[in-house]
Amino acid sequence: MDSLDAFLRLHHAAGNAGWLREALRPTDTGAAMASPGQRAPADLFDAPVAEWLSSGAPIGAREDAHGPEAAAHVASVRRWLEADPAHAVIGWYDADYPSLLREVANPPTALFVQGHAERLWWPQIAVVGSRAPTPSGRERAAQWARAFADAGFVVTSGLAAGVDAAAHAATLGDPGTVAVTGTGPDRCFPAAHRPLQADIAARGCVVSEHAPGVEARAEHFPSRNRIIAGLSLATVVIEAAQRSGALITARLAAETGRDVFALPGTPENLKARGCHRLIRDGATLADDPSQVIEALAAGTGEAIGRLRSALRTPVSKAPGIEATRPIGEAGRVWRALGHDGARFDELLTRSGLTSATLAPILLALELEGRLTQQHGVYLPSG
Repeated sequence: MDSLDAFLRLHHAAGNAGWLREALRPTDTGAAMASPGQRAPADLFDAPVAEWLSSGAPIGAREDAHGPEAAAHVASVRRWLEADPAHAVIGWYDADYPSLLREVANPPTALFVQGHAERLWWPQIAVVGSRAPTPSGRERAAQWARAFADAGFVVTSGLAAGVDAAAHAATLGDPGTVAVTGTGPDRCFPAAHRPLQADIAARGCVVSEHAPGVEARAEHFPSRNRIIAGLSLATVVIEAAQRSGALITARLAAETGRDVFALPGTPENLKARGCHRLIRDGATLADDPSQVIEALAAGTGEAIGRLRSALRTPVSKAPGIEATRPIGEAGRVWRALGHDGARFDELLTRSGLTSATLAPILLALELEGRLTQQHGVYLPSG
């Protein structure tokens, strides 16, 4: 049995249970060093019951993973994968699992992706807020999201009505947008957003912790907020009432050590009171998108440090640049840029690297000021 089939069976039996993350060995030990008890998915699947129990699995988990329901689950996911080359499954054990997402509490064990999975490695800013914003709130969501995209950030949100939808719709061009959904990737909620979801998948990325076929449930939406926060370097709350899912995203971002920004509003605007509460609780007040961009730039050293600690190979130097990869890979990226720069897809072809290898190299070089990005084209600085 190959690793993916074994993993899908394990995930079906365990879901996001912490014991499965502890038991699985990442294929990339630079991202998380394996402990003596950790195993590859196929090794754990074939292990005797005693070894499952020693890994922390509950009684009956091995039987569930080997049972007919798990086999049917694998067959269903395989059909979905074979239907479109843009469909992918990224498991906790996989080197392509986004490094920043590993830092959140209870990270998802599996990600089901539709679209350009490499976007999950790009620098992201979450834009979240009310499902029923004021007209000015909706306009600000679009304007701020577009400003972040113009600065080279992928905008991430939850595909909900209101602020989320406005942010996604404004950033369908380069470098794209990431939608984190509370359904399987083949479902859409709200249903009216299906065309928007299709556009996001075509130009950016739709990602979910739920397998194909899973319908919307109320409990899915608060939990998907940890993924939005975990993928992003910062979370920006445009408008939010006192009881808003956006406040959950902001809290989770702060608990993970990420920056949180909130837009102030008039005292009479009930949909600004959640933002005012965030500011009182320590979020940074922002009244222009440039303040968010500048704050992230000011934190370049910390961001690079976090990125380097999560990358799969140690820091070394390549000619003329400080790289986050061995000299061969960094040098290949630098040569692939040339004097006129290149788009991400062109760099993939020229360098021969994978998306998960290339994206963090570009991010670190951009944060260090070695590269700039203009309308999706990476250019050497100076």
